[in-house]
Amino acid sequence: MITLGPISCVTIAVAQVQPLIDAYTLHLGYGLVDTGRISAQEAALWDRPLLAGRRFALMLPGGEGHTYIRFVESKPDPNYVAFRHFGWNAAELMVQDVDKVAEQLADSPFKIIGPPADLSFSDKIRAMQVLGPAKESLYLTHFKERLPEFDTPEPKHFIDRTFITIVGGKTCESINAFYSKHFGVAKADAVPGVISVISAAHGLPHDTHHKLAAMTLAGQSFIEADEMPKGTLPRESQTELPTAIAMISFGVEKLPDSIDSWLAPAQTLAAPPYHGRRARVCVGAAGEWLELIER
Repeated sequence: MITLGPISCVTIAVAQVQPLIDAYTLHLGYGLVDTGRISAQEAALWDRPLLAGRRFALMLPGGEGHTYIRFVESKPDPNYVAFRHFGWNAAELMVQDVDKVAEQLADSPFKIIGPPADLSFSDKIRAMQVLGPAKESLYLTHFKERLPEFDTPEPKHFIDRTFITIVGGKTCESINAFYSKHFGVAKADAVPGVISVISAAHGLPHDTHHKLAAMTLAGQSFIEADEMPKGTLPRESQTELPTAIAMISFGVEKLPDSIDSWLAPAQTLAAPPYHGRRARVCVGAAGEWLELIER
């Protein structure tokens, strides 16, 4: 059985790399670990040859760990609006104290679009939502105590690594089915929950309930599937990366044979986050890009 996880990299498409490096360093405490130009081989892996030679940067919480955030220079879609499109909606980062994080980000390039609040289904989890300089959505989440139903990492840094990625699709069932079929991920029950950032983006009442399902992966990682409202748009990308959160990289035991939505042939790359391993990119049920890196 192919095992999906952990989350190894969140790739964000940006107009320019340096402002993102500055913002994540100064306000999130991330450290720069690599920067340079996208190679022709990497651009071929993504089936985006025009990206060869574009700048990239890799960052880690506190400059250490194994779950990267990667910025890649790519021309954004001017019509993109967060939470109005299918695909990767957000990256969720574990933090030590979400209320203090809100104070820290009050005067920063990270616009608070959801102030700290206990989740509608658990008062043991408190989270906030921000929109970053590249229109990337970040959830910043604090577990007040460990919950037996969630194998979550302990935040070593004030703002730590991504442990959940959120994908918005037409139905939770279609997303569940894709990850179950190709990766053996256990299907998660869909439950109603208040997702205020989705409601706000679609002009719905704040307390509207949306279906969501939390799928458990290896490596203390999760994928949350959100069922998007009517009128949600596809995220178009013909020659550039998808806007904002473009792609999520996951570790896998081996590249699966069952997927028919590969972008291009596999590549073996030396640099992080690949570290000399084979990788390939496919498209999920909601149009989300997954980069699969053999462990």
